[in-house]
Amino acid sequence: MLGSRMYVKCTRCHVALCLKDVQRCQSSAAHLEQDDFLKGGPHRKHPGVTNLKTVRLPEQLQVAAQSVLKRADVKSLSEKAHKLSNFLWSRKRVIETSQLREKAVLLEKKFLEQERDIHTDGIDHKLEAQIRERVLSELRRTTYRRTPLRYDEDLGLVYMAARLAGGYAAVLRIKKRDPVFVPYSLLDFGSGLGTGTWASHTLWGDSLSTDKNVHLYQTGGNEVDNPVIKQVYSRQFLPVSPKVQFDLVITAFSLSELATLDERVNVIFTLWRKTNSYLVLVENGTKDGHQILMEARDTILKREEEVKHDLRRPSIFAPCTHELPCPKLIKQHVVPCNFSQFIYSLPLLKSQERQLEKFSYLIISRSDEEKPQKTEHWEMARLISQVRRRPRHVQCQLCCTNGELKQLAVMARCHGKDMYRCVRSSDWGDLLPMFHAEDDDTTTIIY
Repeated sequence: MLGSRMYVKCTRCHVALCLKDVQRCQSSAAHLEQDDFLKGGPHRKHPGVTNLKTVRLPEQLQVAAQSVLKRADVKSLSEKAHKLSNFLWSRKRVIETSQLREKAVLLEKKFLEQERDIHTDGIDHKLEAQIRERVLSELRRTTYRRTPLRYDEDLGLVYMAARLAGGYAAVLRIKKRDPVFVPYSLLDFGSGLGTGTWASHTLWGDSLSTDKNVHLYQTGGNEVDNPVIKQVYSRQFLPVSPKVQFDLVITAFSLSELATLDERVNVIFTLWRKTNSYLVLVENGTKDGHQILMEARDTILKREEEVKHDLRRPSIFAPCTHELPCPKLIKQHVVPCNFSQFIYSLPLLKSQERQLEKFSYLIISRSDEEKPQKTEHWEMARLISQVRRRPRHVQCQLCCTNGELKQLAVMARCHGKDMYRCVRSSDWGDLLPMFHAEDDDTTTIIY
């Protein structure tokens, strides 16, 4: 008897478990085989796998980028690209005016209480003025000052050297999980280097007709006469008509360039109005990047537009497996929800470097109907950290459909060889099945 729960020894895994967990443990392997989760495929390619091997840029894109950089002959390009990457990674949002006021009120209250302890006879106007000056001084010292980037030709070239491979890999990493979805129109908002367009072309080929909203550079050469990607149109402003929609709308690393929440909300609503099937948002895998995406998520799910032109409801497609508040923001607010992808960078020096790109993303879809009733014995949960493979067991952390984070230790003798091999073959960002317990409505593997 441990605490208030009765524990017994499981006959399959030979560890101390509560009675309910024993029943779940003994049935999970049977569920995996009975419901054919693997669909006849190997464990390393189970339906939840979304990871890619190390990503390389398309040959045409890499050759064009190298040609542009070679002609420009930017001095100390590698060093400048590294500094710009660090600057973009460390960049934060501008603090909102309302937050600044709240901070000022708290500081003033704190300083007043300190002075009252010293001056028991009361505080005069001169001392109040000194306190206000201390508040302003403290705000100036502690408030983040956002430096705006002015992209000229030189900075655009440095940005291309720094971010081309990472931006392409981050968008490509979001592999299509909807097997019947083939987009015929794409809006790449704030396209920058056009990495969203290139990644979409890699996935769906020439079926796409693409609108690009302002890009940073031209690759020159014969691109205009004989473009690699057909039917690409650049425009500075979006179509005014609400009836003009695109099957796929992508914005990568653009929301973080907007300084205020109001600006981001306006852009999010505009992009959602232009979305016919899927809206894909990608940001740096930092705390601020994750919070910007959660702002966008709440904006679309909770805020009502003044005029609705498309009555289909929004639905979170990935990476969240639920539409509840993000548990990372609640329980692990210091650690962002991000994912990783290995890439080969542009060969600025003699050899290519294998780098790790960390990013956060959000995919929202339009749904004609309410979610159908599930017939399977499982629901999919997302791996949100590195999988730790140990002898005879695997440790992992999952974000589940009930909006909770779960730490799991999966063992072959407890959960079955199929389940164990699936987890061992999975990695950060993949999906795993969480099986329904037959005696209640909860879902679990074992924890």
